[in-house]
Amino acid sequence: MAASNEIVSIDSLVSHSLSDSDLDEFNRIYYGRKDKHSLAIKTENIESADHNNFEIAAYDFPAQKEETRSPRIVRVGIIQNSIATPTNKPIREQKQGIFNKILKIINAAACEGVNIVCLQEAWSMPFVFCTREKTPWCEFAESATDGESVQFLKELAVKHGMVIISPILERDEAHGDTIWNTAVVINDCGKVIGKHRKNHIPRVGDFNESTYYFEGNTGHPVFQTKFGKIAINICYGRHHPLNWLMFGVNGAEIVFNPSATVSGLSEHLWGVEARNAAIANSYYTCAINRVGTEQYPNEFTSGDGKPAHKEFGHFYGSSYVTAPDGSRTPGLSRVKDGLLIAQLDLNLCRQIKDKWGFTMTQRLDLYANSLHKAVQPDYEQQIIRPN
Repeated sequence: MAASNEIVSIDSLVSHSLSDSDLDEFNRIYYGRKDKHSLAIKTENIESADHNNFEIAAYDFPAQKEETRSPRIVRVGIIQNSIATPTNKPIREQKQGIFNKILKIINAAACEGVNIVCLQEAWSMPFVFCTREKTPWCEFAESATDGESVQFLKELAVKHGMVIISPILERDEAHGDTIWNTAVVINDCGKVIGKHRKNHIPRVGDFNESTYYFEGNTGHPVFQTKFGKIAINICYGRHHPLNWLMFGVNGAEIVFNPSATVSGLSEHLWGVEARNAAIANSYYTCAINRVGTEQYPNEFTSGDGKPAHKEFGHFYGSSYVTAPDGSRTPGLSRVKDGLLIAQLDLNLCRQIKDKWGFTMTQRLDLYANSLHKAVQPDYEQQIIRPN
């Protein structure tokens, strides 16, 4: 549950404080457009969201009409969720509680015509990696092809004809039962078409993830789906511009950033990084963050001088979508489960490349040469010093 002193969202705070021309001007400067292009939501889904205590919002990102290409419209749905059951309950009970709430949210997404759903990082479990305890948390790890959560989502993918991105704790039985932080991609036919393992692992504050898994070994894959070319930049990878860059180099049109991050550490960065990546790489980005405050049975410390504690901190949600032109949606709540739907015209990716020329002018050859030199043991920095 969220702490009582947490504000609902910056977006709602501003919209309730400003009006008329002042609000229009704020929207222009902050969101990149005066009109947020809100989409109507079916009454049955509004009622479902209210009954099941999740937020639902939908926005449109139109592109200019072209003579030679038809619009390439795709609807994405990003889901942020809290845990459903206390962390001292049995593992299966914790999982099932989350499955139950996710089922209702995905059904609402399907009813709104969503084509691609992406869940948050390690969505089917509490974010236990702060504790450094192996028991019982490693029991949440599962196969990326036929694990419990994968099977659960395969059925939904087939039922609704949607692509589902499922970030899980993966158990790699073929390689010594190794654990990875992995995003599994399930296509609209219910087939696992591939996976991506987290490229960058944090070692900051309570993010003790390297106790459980190391950096991934899958490169920067882009998945060709019925609805477009998608990629997944998992959590801490958003702090690394080259990580975003390579997904663009490999042709991504939408990059999802499933995350789990807390206030007091990264909130001032949250609205910047995925948005900047969309601008720099001329693709859509979907930033998804866990929500709520989780308590664990045993106290833990992280070598930072802080007293022992049982909470990681408040996961502040605030999931949002950014277009290649830098315009963005409002964020979801900081304290509540939510489904954010965005209708994207993928033609905007090329249109922005033509307008700004960031791809044309990025000079990959220059940086490839410089970086090749920089990784050599005898590298000398290019610093011009006075005689």
